[in-house]
Amino acid sequence: MKLVNLVSVTALTAVLAACGGGDIEVDARNQSNTDNSVGDNSNNNTSGGGGRTGDNPCASYEQDGETFQGSYDAPNCVYGTDFVGLAKPYTADQELVFGDLSNDGAHIFNDSLMIGQGYGNDADMEAAGITQGGDGSVLRLEAGTILAFRSPDDYFVINRGSQIFAEGTADEPVVVTSTTDIEGTVGPEEVQQWGGMIINGFGVTNKCSYTGSFADDNLETSDCHIEAEGKAGAGQTFFGGDNNEDNSGVLNYFMVKHTGAQVSPGNELNGISFNAVGSGTEVSYLQVYSTYDDGIEFFGGAVDVDHYVGVYVRDDSIDIDEGYRGTINYALVIQSEADGDHCIESDGIGRYSDYEADEITPIVDAQLNSRATINNLTCIVSPSAEGTHAEGHGWRIREAHFPTIRNSILTTAYMPEQGENNYCVRLESAEGLQAAEDGDLVIEESIIACPTLTNGGSLPGGSTVQAFLEANNAVMETDAAGEDPTADETDVNLAILDGFYSLPLGDMVVNGNAAQVTPVDSDFVGGVTANDDWTAGWTYGLHPDNRAQPLWFEAAE
Repeated sequence: MKLVNLVSVTALTAVLAACGGGDIEVDARNQSNTDNSVGDNSNNNTSGGGGRTGDNPCASYEQDGETFQGSYDAPNCVYGTDFVGLAKPYTADQELVFGDLSNDGAHIFNDSLMIGQGYGNDADMEAAGITQGGDGSVLRLEAGTILAFRSPDDYFVINRGSQIFAEGTADEPVVVTSTTDIEGTVGPEEVQQWGGMIINGFGVTNKCSYTGSFADDNLETSDCHIEAEGKAGAGQTFFGGDNNEDNSGVLNYFMVKHTGAQVSPGNELNGISFNAVGSGTEVSYLQVYSTYDDGIEFFGGAVDVDHYVGVYVRDDSIDIDEGYRGTINYALVIQSEADGDHCIESDGIGRYSDYEADEITPIVDAQLNSRATINNLTCIVSPSAEGTHAEGHGWRIREAHFPTIRNSILTTAYMPEQGENNYCVRLESAEGLQAAEDGDLVIEESIIACPTLTNGGSLPGGSTVQAFLEANNAVMETDAAGEDPTADETDVNLAILDGFYSLPLGDMVVNGNAAQVTPVDSDFVGGVTANDDWTAGWTYGLHPDNRAQPLWFEAAE
């Protein structure tokens, strides 16, 4: 497949590759004689004062009568702790703009990039005039911009009230990665090269106390300040509120790579953490590639995401918790051959284990539990026996999460089953199993094909989870030794994929028969088809012209 120019003037293909094993193959149309390595960089610890006169392309801003600007060490811009950091969040009134640098340059940070101040109480936030998205500072990343961080201690935060406008294109995505990536020294599946991204919003998280309910449209709260994952002290940030329509900005054709930091046990940075991010935020064409913890995790809020790709995520590619009720449309998840936990892990209530049953009931009655909608998802799970976090699994739905999942493909069929617990679907918690029986937890018009189809308890009426799935989906228990889901010859038991593409409905076979699924408001099941490949031209790791290694299951095609 021929790819379009990945990044026009400042070619991402060249920036993220170097001789001897960088992430991205060089696009010959954008090759440059410029040395793209970061090198020793003697300017690493200075950034104030404007750098070169007249030809410094680095970002700059003015605050309290002083000008701050990155140092230009061609082709890169370098920003020291006097420009921005955990101890110095960006709080100026003007937009902070990072542009697409010429000659394959990247914006390199010696510390974290924090936009807006984090506030942990109502009084301080009110004094600062922060009440909603847009009241705080604004970050703009132009199409083709590349940001790079040096260590797992460094991360990227958009605080409540502040906004990010990262508006890439299919030809020029915005990329946030590590310096090892732009130097070409990182392996394709290496993680923990930098921390990760956090967006904090004013949306609803059921870790806070509320009056009213979603049903009555009268939820209210005060002093809702949940500590986000990340460092304590100057690095501690907060999220939460009662505005599920909050606006944190735009992510469009946006990619994060090689992330993850274990700050402390249970405090692990993800690819992107959407912390109570509201539906006013626009997220389209998003990729997370090679991350230590989760790919994208939603802690409450209602932000919608369309066209998401998660590749080589070591924990959960999609993680849902604390009352998230947004929609994910068109998504592709491909685990590593030897690592990865769940395609979806989803919880309904934060701190669920701390509640008694009679305390959970009013949370559910107020519809404060997670109620996500997922349409057209493909999960290619490698059923590993051991991984960084756990064995390879499909979907785990627990702790009173009432999702609706439609038009999706979930399979482990590319590989032999290796672990004792490589299930496709696990339903648990009394509330969730009751919701499945009542029709408030929906999985329909999907294809589920694994050696171990289900796990978890039975529904209250005695029906099994497998029977629940079989009622509304095409379900197949595949051979434990593996069963090629791409087979195109006659008399096959299973044919649902062509690589990572969904086959046309008329060509799909499950249990030796035509697949009996009728997608809801869609022409196909799964995340992407060859006839409408929305992953082409901007994603990394999928297509031969833009990756460091083949997909592990391609030999099975």
